[in-house]
Amino acid sequence: MATLLKWVVPWEFSWIFLAIFASTCVLYLRGSRRLKVSGSRRLVFWLGMAIIYLSLQTYLDYFAEHEFFMHRIQQLLLHHLTPLLIVTSYPASVLRAGLPLAWRVHGLRPLQRSWPWRLVTGVILNPVVATVLFIVFVLIWLVPPLQTMAMLDWRVYRFMNWTMLISGFAYWSLVLDHRPHPPGRMTAGLRVLSPAVTMTPQIVAGAIVTFSKADLYPIFEICGRAFTFNVLTGQLIGGVITWVPAALIESIGGLMALRQWLRLSRSGRLPKRATRLPISRRAAAAPAQARR
Repeated sequence: MATLLKWVVPWEFSWIFLAIFASTCVLYLRGSRRLKVSGSRRLVFWLGMAIIYLSLQTYLDYFAEHEFFMHRIQQLLLHHLTPLLIVTSYPASVLRAGLPLAWRVHGLRPLQRSWPWRLVTGVILNPVVATVLFIVFVLIWLVPPLQTMAMLDWRVYRFMNWTMLISGFAYWSLVLDHRPHPPGRMTAGLRVLSPAVTMTPQIVAGAIVTFSKADLYPIFEICGRAFTFNVLTGQLIGGVITWVPAALIESIGGLMALRQWLRLSRSGRLPKRATRLPISRRAAAAPAQARR
């Protein structure tokens, strides 16, 4: 029993995380009772939420702070897999339905119309900004001095985890948007191509870490490593995790975006391009129009 409690008790407890997590769960439960939500959507949502909790509020967080490759697994889950899973369940309408009617009318609606809300969402959900931040927050925390700072200061460590999670949600919500453009912020074709763009610098960074012959992150030695095998072996595994599984998940996301593009095309919901007459035909048509 004591061994089981060791694994489920948070390594570093956070009231802020618990409040946000519990509120999201309650809203989804309430909303799923009011709206018809398929079993597959519910399963994917709860799987993503479970991964978030296991990554941040169980003893697995200890290993992420004491072994480089475990840290890379945690970041892969927070930045790539979990946002992809939850966004795939399209939870926004369910969470909104979970709010009491008075809160929606007098709280949520005025908030969404306010200029601070529109400014923040306009910046974060801008396709260029979201894509750049998605890449930057992977690469910046691989810089050894910043990695050291995150491991030594719990505030920087939590900021790192939140930036990975939020940038992942912002990016995948754009790529997996089921609406045409507009009102979607990305065109259907760009949603398919974007993962190929974002995975490239991550592959390069992962390859650099994988083939490095020096210990790039000695902070894990200072903090005390969770496992006893060779330091460079752990670093190699961490580099491969940054390289291969991350690229695989992004490839899956690109294929899902391609599926949405085909669905929009079959249903005729893609915007029609204006057809332009050749110059010779336009010149011939001009006198006829003038006579009319």
